[in-house]
Amino acid sequence: MDYSIKLLENWGALDTDCLIAGFYHKRKLGTSAAQLDEKLSGLLSRILKRDSVEGKIGDTLLINHLPDEQIQRILLVGLGKKEELNRTSYRKLLGEAIHALKASHARQAVSTLHEIDVPDACISWKIRQTIEIFEAGNYRFDQLKTTPENTSPENRLSKIRLLVSGIKDEAAAAKGIKQGEAIAAGMKLAKDLSNLPGNICTPAYLAEQAQKVGKGHKKLKVKILDEADIEQLGMGSFLSVSRGSRQPPRLIVMEYYGAADKTGPHVLIGKGLTFDAGGISIKPSANMDEMKYDMCGGASVIGALAVAAELELPLNVIGLVPSSENLPDGNANKPGDIVTSLSGLTIEILNTDAEGRLLLCDVLTYAKRYEPAAVIDVATLTGACIVALGRHPSGIMGNDDDLCRQLTEAGEHACDRVWRLPIWEEYQEQLKSNFADLANIGGPDGGTITAGRFLSNFAKEFKWAHVDIAGTAWKTGKEKGATGRPVPLLSQYLIDQVE
Repeated sequence: MDYSIKLLENWGALDTDCLIAGFYHKRKLGTSAAQLDEKLSGLLSRILKRDSVEGKIGDTLLINHLPDEQIQRILLVGLGKKEELNRTSYRKLLGEAIHALKASHARQAVSTLHEIDVPDACISWKIRQTIEIFEAGNYRFDQLKTTPENTSPENRLSKIRLLVSGIKDEAAAAKGIKQGEAIAAGMKLAKDLSNLPGNICTPAYLAEQAQKVGKGHKKLKVKILDEADIEQLGMGSFLSVSRGSRQPPRLIVMEYYGAADKTGPHVLIGKGLTFDAGGISIKPSANMDEMKYDMCGGASVIGALAVAAELELPLNVIGLVPSSENLPDGNANKPGDIVTSLSGLTIEILNTDAEGRLLLCDVLTYAKRYEPAAVIDVATLTGACIVALGRHPSGIMGNDDDLCRQLTEAGEHACDRVWRLPIWEEYQEQLKSNFADLANIGGPDGGTITAGRFLSNFAKEFKWAHVDIAGTAWKTGKEKGATGRPVPLLSQYLIDQVE
């Protein structure tokens, strides 16, 4: 959709298919709704009194057939109790607003919802969230359907204008639009890649899409390392994962330089398993189709690099995406096999379904060549993270308190939350092997933590954080689909480095 700023001159000059305004608990009209009510001689108040909606968070009431033909419809959105409104409830009411707006068949609309007072939220944040939520609500993945739904132009919402009342608000709104559009586009890219099936989105295909992103931005360079390149580097752990697949692996390297060359970059690493059957330690067949989402970390890193380039952030960012499949085959990893990582450490593979860490450990070692300011890896790494934290926050672990704090604060600001877990030395005991330097699993206890602890052995020479997105990268069941997380988290972290 197209988003733009509309300066309010007078209500009589406003022309729109639909105007979106808020009302509080017990049918108390918000600022814009009250002004419209006065212009319409109390019409909104009268309709609310006879209707059953009370103004709870997410209540919606669409009013058609207005006497003023310049405003064809008014969508009233419930704001709840004024004193209880917060960032979470604000995002919820935005979600209900976009659903009701789409159902109205309006092709363009004017929104005033960002005028609402939300604690610790400026106008640019509210507008950014409006765009992110509206774009998410308008998202459909129908590229592979022979007859996509609702494709006719008359049913398509295409333009949103954001009403502001002054020059100061206009500048803040412009910032919110710029960030919101960039992050929403990065999330859409991540969702599109993640929702593709494994027979289309192979490691080679994922690499091609990263190259396309690079071609769209002058400061973003993309190079692809193939199987021979990876072998020449000595990434024995990474290469072992793809041995059971007919699809050769790729290491996607994205380099965005927005600052001086000598400035240490922020390195983002994303697990890019385009399909994970578990290898010889094969997964149960139920819901195995969802293992196409094992590359959501890689897709999010590609999306975050696109955001950095679109916003022209004045810093250096490196994106590294190790991409492979993990399938059973006569040549696949076997439980008990021992591989040698790029770092030189040997790893006993006790479970071939703990393969993501085998990719990430070699790429963490590879990241040292950039002399990074910080390294953040994101991965759908452990089902244990869902058991520990559910599907609301991602798990975070790391060797640097300040980096973990920055990511936690970025997650709160972006509403893409993380929760920190420990990786104390005591957990290293669970990774001991009788035959190699490390085992790739630490037993049934603390599976998310021991996975993070495993990775920490390859991140001793730089600031590092690991984000486990197994519970947040996609939704299952009736709403099955990628969420685009943690693109907002990573983007906000990068924005925070320059603001």
